[in-house]
Amino acid sequence: MATLSLSTVSTSNCMHSLSHHLPKPSPFSLSFRPLRRSPLKIRLAVVGPTMASSSGFNDAIGDAMGQVSIFSAATGEEVLIKDLWDQDQGMAVVALLRHFGCPCCWELASILRDSTSKFESSGVKLVAIGVGTTDKARILAERLPFPQENLYADPGRKAYDVMGLYYGLARTFFNPASTKVFSRYESLKEAVKNYTIKATPDDRSSVLQQGGMFVFKGKKLIYARKDEGTGDHAPLDDILDVCCKVPIA
Repeated sequence: MATLSLSTVSTSNCMHSLSHHLPKPSPFSLSFRPLRRSPLKIRLAVVGPTMASSSGFNDAIGDAMGQVSIFSAATGEEVLIKDLWDQDQGMAVVALLRHFGCPCCWELASILRDSTSKFESSGVKLVAIGVGTTDKARILAERLPFPQENLYADPGRKAYDVMGLYYGLARTFFNPASTKVFSRYESLKEAVKNYTIKATPDDRSSVLQQGGMFVFKGKKLIYARKDEGTGDHAPLDDILDVCCKVPIA
């Protein structure tokens, strides 16, 4: 069983400290892509650090996200995001993880898993999406563990493109926002007890993808937060304040 030790973590960012646990790609097999931008021009209006004003978003974002096809970790079947919750009044928390082999994403997934009862009691659908194939998703689901019925794979990073999430070497390894992961040392340590690098996507350029957190009410995007760097996740309290206190009907 491959395990991940955090005893050597110092003061650099999460992925910079943990990168020696990831397989080193060959320079001949890895082609890094430039920072990709969303095909939609979406203007964000932010109130406070994370709360988004609904009037500040392009109304087309819900439709665009709904048309993205992803793959269920539970069944392997391809599904459209719009079919995962009621597009009129249903509430959904959509967590875009970096990739299934990211230790910090195992921590985020464990936090979301431990909050599923709160989501369910409020009628909120939890949708966790990661970069990689369904077999990689199942590794995370089985070893963390995480409910497969809430986990989806996006090997082509289509959802990440639509939401305009960050991508690149600097964001992944050297962004100052990543240092906040050290305040969550015990949580991260617990989450990676059964970690394995086998969950890392075969396409090694995928490890440069950053994630984000979004809350939809029907097609309407009511909360949005892009991860500035590896491990820079949305605070759980912010998510619960939005999805579990806003009336569903």
